[in-house]
Amino acid sequence: MITFFIALALLIVGYFTYGRLVERVFAPDDRPTPAVTMSDGVDYVEMPTWKVFLIQLLNIAGTGPIFGPLTGAVFGPVVFLWIVFGCILGGAVHDYCSGMISVRMGGASISEIVGKYLGIGMKQVMRVFSVILLVLLGAVFVTSPATLIATLTPEAMNIPFWIAVIVAYYLLATLLPIDKLIGKIYPIFGVILIAMVVGVAGGIILEGYTIPELTLQNLHPDGKPVWPYMFITVACGAVSGFHATQSPMMARCMNKEKNGRKIFYVAMITEGIIALVWAAAGVAFYENTQGLQSALSSLGQSGVVYDISTSLLGTVGGALAIIGVVVCPITSGDTAFRSARLTIADWFHIDQKNFGKRLLITVPLLAVGAALTQIDFNVIWRYFSWSNQTLAMIALWAAAVYLCQNCGKYKSLIAAIPAAFMSAVTSTYILMADEGLRLPQSIAYPLGIDFAAACAAVFFVRSFMKKTP
Repeated sequence: MITFFIALALLIVGYFTYGRLVERVFAPDDRPTPAVTMSDGVDYVEMPTWKVFLIQLLNIAGTGPIFGPLTGAVFGPVVFLWIVFGCILGGAVHDYCSGMISVRMGGASISEIVGKYLGIGMKQVMRVFSVILLVLLGAVFVTSPATLIATLTPEAMNIPFWIAVIVAYYLLATLLPIDKLIGKIYPIFGVILIAMVVGVAGGIILEGYTIPELTLQNLHPDGKPVWPYMFITVACGAVSGFHATQSPMMARCMNKEKNGRKIFYVAMITEGIIALVWAAAGVAFYENTQGLQSALSSLGQSGVVYDISTSLLGTVGGALAIIGVVVCPITSGDTAFRSARLTIADWFHIDQKNFGKRLLITVPLLAVGAALTQIDFNVIWRYFSWSNQTLAMIALWAAAVYLCQNCGKYKSLIAAIPAAFMSAVTSTYILMADEGLRLPQSIAYPLGIDFAAACAAVFFVRSFMKKTP
C-alpha cells in the first residue's frame, strides 16, 4: 500500500516540478493562438481552459489506461515504476511538446510537425501511419465500450446493436463543430470519469485489499520478460503516441500559450493516476499476478473491469463505474476519427468549413473502422500497441529537434532521452514479438539497443552539433 501512495504522490509532485521545468524550456509567450487567428467555427474554436483540459483528458484516456495497466500488472508491482516515471519524464513531455509545437505551427497535425522537423520522407510515412493508427484505435474503441455496455442492457441490445449506436455517434462527433457536441458533453463525462477512478481506488483501500509493495522481480506467471513487453503493454498512462494525434486538436482551441501545461501536461498526469489505480486494483483484487492473469484469460479485460467494479461498489455503484470506463474509449474513439479527418484534410489541403467535404472524408473512415470491428479485438490491440509506441518515438524525436533548434541544445535532452528510450523499446519488441520477427532475446536485445544508439547518433550529428541557440 505504501508503494501505491508514494507513486501517487510522485505523479502529483512531478506536475509541479518537472512539468514546470518543461514549461520553462519551451517558454510559452503571449502570442495569439490559432483559435484566435484562424477561427473557423468548426475545428478552430476558442474555448475556456478548463473545458479544453477536460476534452484533452477524455481524448487521451481511452481504455488504454485501464486495459493496458490491468494487463501490465501481471508483471508485478514493477509496473508502478513505468507508469510514474514514464508518465512524468516521457508521456507528459511528449503530450506537452506535440501540443505546443502544433500551436506554434497553426494547429498542424502530428504528421505535418514530423515533416517539418524530421524531413519530407518522414512526413509521408507519418501521414499514412497516423491515419492507419487512428482508424485502428477507433475500431478498438468501438468494440470495447460496446462489449461493456452490452453487459448492462437487455439481451436484445447486444454487442452489434451497441456497435451500430457508437458508430452513429462517432459520425456526428467527427462532423459537427467541436464546441457543439464534444464541447458540451465532455464536461459531464469528465465528472463521471473522475468519480469512477475515485470509487475504484476508495473501494480497494477501504475494503482492505492488499496492494503489493514494490519489487523489481518479474512476477509474470509465464515468465514473459519485462523488457520490452511491459513497456508496450502499458502505453496510455505512461507514454502513448496516440496522444500526439490528439494534442493538435486542442492546440486549435486553447486561448493562451501559457495555459499549455494546465492542459497537456496535467492531462497526462491525470491519465497516469487512472492507470496507477487500475494496475493496483487488478493485482490487489485478484490477490496476485497469477490470479489476475487467470481472470484476464477467462473474462477478458472488459469482464475483469465488470468484476472489479461490481464487487467493490455493488450493482449500482459498479454500473456507474462501468459507465465511467465506457466513457473513456468513446471519448477517445470519436476524436480518433476526428483527428484522422483533420490529418487527411491537412494532407490534401481540403477546406473543412464545408460540411460536404467533411462528410466526404468521414464516411469512408468510419466504414473502414466498422469493418475492423469484425476482427478479433486482441489481434487489433497487439498491432495497435506497437504502432502506438512507434508513433510516440517519432513524435519525441521531432520534439527533440524542435527544442534543439528553438530552445537550446542541452534543453532538447528532455525529449531526446525519452525518444532514445522508446526507440529501444519499439525496435526490441518488433524483433521479438509474435507479430514481429520472433528473434531470441540474445539477438533482439543488442539489436534494439544498437537501433536506439543509431537514432541518438543521427540526432546528435544532424541537430546537436549544428549551430543553434
